[in-house]
Amino acid sequence: MKAVHFGAGNIGRGFIGLLLSQAGYEVCFVDVNDELVSELKARGEYTVQLASSGAETTRVQGVTALNSAAEPEAAARAVAEADIVTTAVGVNILKFIAPAIANGLKIRLQNAAAEPLHIIACENAIGGSTQLKGHVYDLLDNNMKQLADRLFAFPDAAVDRIVPLQQHEDRLKVVVEPFYEWAVDRSQMLEGFKPIEGVHYVEHLEPYIERKLFTVNTGHCSAAYIGYLKGYETIQDAMRDEEVAGHVRAVLEETGAALIHKHGFDRANHQNYIETILDRFRNPALTDEVLRVGRSPIRKLSPEDRLVSPALLAMESGLSYMSLAKSMAAALLFDVPEDPESVELQASIRDIGVSDTASRYTGIAEEHPVMGELLAQYEELKTQFEVRS
Repeated sequence: MKAVHFGAGNIGRGFIGLLLSQAGYEVCFVDVNDELVSELKARGEYTVQLASSGAETTRVQGVTALNSAAEPEAAARAVAEADIVTTAVGVNILKFIAPAIANGLKIRLQNAAAEPLHIIACENAIGGSTQLKGHVYDLLDNNMKQLADRLFAFPDAAVDRIVPLQQHEDRLKVVVEPFYEWAVDRSQMLEGFKPIEGVHYVEHLEPYIERKLFTVNTGHCSAAYIGYLKGYETIQDAMRDEEVAGHVRAVLEETGAALIHKHGFDRANHQNYIETILDRFRNPALTDEVLRVGRSPIRKLSPEDRLVSPALLAMESGLSYMSLAKSMAAALLFDVPEDPESVELQASIRDIGVSDTASRYTGIAEEHPVMGELLAQYEELKTQFEVRS
């Protein structure tokens, strides 16, 4: 069995590629990083180490790689011959890999006996595979779209595994946390699909996507933004601070209440999930940098993402959103010259003020109660951390 995975980075190698290999697939990574691609081609294997007391290590063998920029035809042929296609490139990059996938599907459709194919985007986004399908279908004519609808499926997925920034002498080695979750929408799968061991197939994916996004991602960036203001370099150091840990817990209590209200999660089970997430953030075997987790604040402040969306959901449900507003305010104070989105955000605050900037990037009207709380929290944080802001 052959798997084509777009994205040879740490998440691709340490999570999706690992599970596909363990499920019996020969994995071909597709990336534009020529050094990574060359190394994977030359060695055909890499190691994944768990961030745990035992530091268990797995050797992933039988892999190869292609550079989609230098070898576009080969990448398309790999898709045409694949038994499954997956991605972990970042939702904003999906449009750039769509041509290789579209061309591969075109080649596949030339075969009258073409086999069905699942293309799964494993991204931190709601409806990632649906978005990828849109980019791919933009490159197909109407006749091909009709054929593709019968043979190809783009089931949405929710993925969760912390893979911190890391540097090793062996550039292919990846350290990952022991916990992982990969949920796929069963209702979007084609009949007779072959389940992948380690994947959780569910009938309704939205609750799982929002549970992960509004708990793991919301909590993680909340720790990063408050941790940044307090001068911490790692999430683990920040979470040892009672003030930071207390804020993160308060945020997850707010998102938890909103999720329970919307999806009917069992309260005790969801509380256990929150405790698991908090323990993951504290994992002493991980060193996750505050600047990495907090990077791209504009994306994290966007209307459908991890801060604004649960805050609006909480407000509309008549629930508390104060701590979420504080995290949004802290994101506006994330001033990191090496981060282009941070630079843009700070320039906007200087040019048009914090109120207009916050409204521009969050999509929340200035008269909205969440915006009022956000601005109040911003002024309070700015006063509290005057030197850093």
